[in-house]
Amino acid sequence: MLLLWLLALVLGVALLAHRRTAPLPALGLVAGFLLLMGLFGHSPGWLLLVFWLFWLAVALPLLLPGLRRQWLSAPLFAWFQRVLPPMSETERDAIEAGTVWWDGELFSGRPDWRKLLESPRPQLTEEEQAFLDGPTEELCAMVSDWQIGQQLDLPPEAWAHIKQHGFFALIIPKEYGGKGFSAYAHSQVAMKLATRSGDLASTVMVPNSLGPAELLLHYGTDEQRRHYLPRLASGEDIPCFALTGPLAGSDAGSMPDVGIICKGQWQGEEVIGLRLTWEKRYITLGPVATLLGLAFKAYDPEHLLGDEEELGISLALIPTNTPGVEIGRRHLPLGAAFMNGPNSGKDVFVPLDFVIGGQAMLGKGWMMLMNCLSVGRSISLPAASTGAAKFTSLVTGQYARVREQFNVPLAAFEGIQEALARIAGNAWLMDSARILTASAVDLGEKPSVLSAILKYHLTERGRECIGRAMDVHGGKGIILGPNNYLGRAWQGAPISITVEGANILSRNLMIFGQGAIRCHPFVLREMALASRDDREQALEEFDQLLLGHIGFAVGNAASSLLLGLSLGRIGDVPGDNLCRPYFRALDRLAASFALLADSSMLLLGGELKRRERLSARLGDALSYLYLASAALKRYHDRDYPEHLQPLVRWALEESLGKAEQALDGLLDNFPNAFMGAVLRVLVFPLGRRHPGPSDALAAEVAGVIGRDRGDPALEELLAGCYRPQSANDPVGALQHAVDLANNCQPLQRKLQHALRAGSLNPAPEEPLVDAALAAGLLDADGATQLRALEAARRRVIDVDDFSKEELAPSTGKIR
Repeated sequence: MLLLWLLALVLGVALLAHRRTAPLPALGLVAGFLLLMGLFGHSPGWLLLVFWLFWLAVALPLLLPGLRRQWLSAPLFAWFQRVLPPMSETERDAIEAGTVWWDGELFSGRPDWRKLLESPRPQLTEEEQAFLDGPTEELCAMVSDWQIGQQLDLPPEAWAHIKQHGFFALIIPKEYGGKGFSAYAHSQVAMKLATRSGDLASTVMVPNSLGPAELLLHYGTDEQRRHYLPRLASGEDIPCFALTGPLAGSDAGSMPDVGIICKGQWQGEEVIGLRLTWEKRYITLGPVATLLGLAFKAYDPEHLLGDEEELGISLALIPTNTPGVEIGRRHLPLGAAFMNGPNSGKDVFVPLDFVIGGQAMLGKGWMMLMNCLSVGRSISLPAASTGAAKFTSLVTGQYARVREQFNVPLAAFEGIQEALARIAGNAWLMDSARILTASAVDLGEKPSVLSAILKYHLTERGRECIGRAMDVHGGKGIILGPNNYLGRAWQGAPISITVEGANILSRNLMIFGQGAIRCHPFVLREMALASRDDREQALEEFDQLLLGHIGFAVGNAASSLLLGLSLGRIGDVPGDNLCRPYFRALDRLAASFALLADSSMLLLGGELKRRERLSARLGDALSYLYLASAALKRYHDRDYPEHLQPLVRWALEESLGKAEQALDGLLDNFPNAFMGAVLRVLVFPLGRRHPGPSDALAAEVAGVIGRDRGDPALEELLAGCYRPQSANDPVGALQHAVDLANNCQPLQRKLQHALRAGSLNPAPEEPLVDAALAAGLLDADGATQLRALEAARRRVIDVDDFSKEELAPSTGKIR
């Protein structure tokens, strides 16, 4: 009987906390329950005394604010100030950069799904769609990945097309001669180009993401915008941006590049300017750039501008023909042909109006970069990685139908189906996250945390898709030549992993390290109070925040337990019969994530910054919650079509399984074993619920990329992918072979039946078609069709070979 009363008390308190009931009514209800327990529960007096003492310990601080501030808030405030890790200006700028959107909802532990589902579905304008169907399609048709690799450059007609049609001006407003496209359209263009050539996509992406145009739009002076943006839009100027150097990679804030405020001669006059010395590398478009964006640290040792000597990271635009600028040499990033190279300068003098934003923006460069990077990383690399996933879905699905082993198409083997399912499932999940994040940018967001999530997870999944496609293609994938449509993508896969924040850094430090502070409803404000000088006022405000924070933590603990015990069946969720259970599972995991994030920060404080594996697992959990949200949002925007259900189920089972795995790994390695055991009961009261996609589901998803063109699920999966139709194109040859195989199926079945029945017995070395024609099983037309199919299959299966003369290295060239 006592156990029942105790269970009822625990569940009652948990239910009140889950519903975020106001503290005073909740305390009254608990007191009433304790009275009833004393009157009718036959409970031991000592146990009731313990409960009442516990009740008083909670009630008194709530009812007596002065007592709470003295005995609870003040010690916690002092502890918080003590454990708060030191934060550099660059770290502060990174944390405060961008905006908080759906990531904040997930961090709350109680996401408002209607807020997500009611956000506008991204759509292209007629002009944007026409650009995709016209100039973008035409540009894809102009290039061959093999040809680009051999020439180590885009063909001249492609460069001319890029400039003529404004591919460098996608984000530049029309008033400056640009396209003024939405972020979604920008993403669609980059993705389509990536399905044809990574080098082509990289060439177009960089000027439209982190580069002079983006920085000028947000921070440039009116004069700078009027001068440079029309030139960038027309292609008269080709931009690059120089941030990374030999001694400052991921830690860009430690760059040794300097600009000294001084007086110098410019166009015959003495002006105040900057004497710049720098060394940069890995700069995309650097070898052909006419306008160099440069990041450096500014100093004013002569105090020509004011009292400060160290002004901080600053950004300037420098024409590359400026005396002293050394630029033009090239890197070869794993043999990729997009323009990339080093640049440097020694005592290069430029006037102050070369600083982006003018003198007023000196020292604000890191803030400028972080804000622009949060937008750029939301578009470029996610689009390119999704393009790779769509492309591998196209070619691998078709190749697995055309290529046979043991007289059976590869697609029929379960081992192959496992790879096909990973490719198709990843492609749809990645595309969902890409679309949702681009739409957030179009809503005015600068999603710094979400951009880090996309940068890491989409580039990693893109690499997985390419790797699995190589596995299915076997020898076809590893022999380089004009007919190999995968080899160069495989070579270049690590590039996206490395650039714009290496993935190890993104996962272990950035996603949760930034998200924990930026997205948490209380931590950033608490940190701000901890650094204030007016301690009494700060303590009073901290006391109010602390109350909210405690309620937030207790509520998430209660929600995690109750939603875990009830399988999420507390409260209402949107959606159809398929996705409602997934919304409930996400509610449960969001509460569990918020609970574990708070517990980790409470236990470790500033030490969590150095416990990178724990931080990475928390970041993984947040990331998979976001990916799952994106999949459900896309399904909702398509009005819950039945043909998408296998892809939706795979995306959700994959994301929920990975999120649970991350939380489980965190609990296994929690620094305090006792606290970890208690948290495990709250997080997984009935154990893990989602092991990942089942074999049956994987087979169903693998079947999607083996279907004929026109199938709604396949078309949704491949939407936006460049799909050449010419049989002379190595990718178009796949479609040609699939079409012929479909047309010849009745003839092939007829011959197979005859072989099994013994009515067709070809002589040794006699072609099957010839034997069937001689036996009267085929007419001339049928024989012609089957011979065409065999030729098309050989066109797909064959690989390239070269003579010794063709492979002889050319003098002065790198091959």
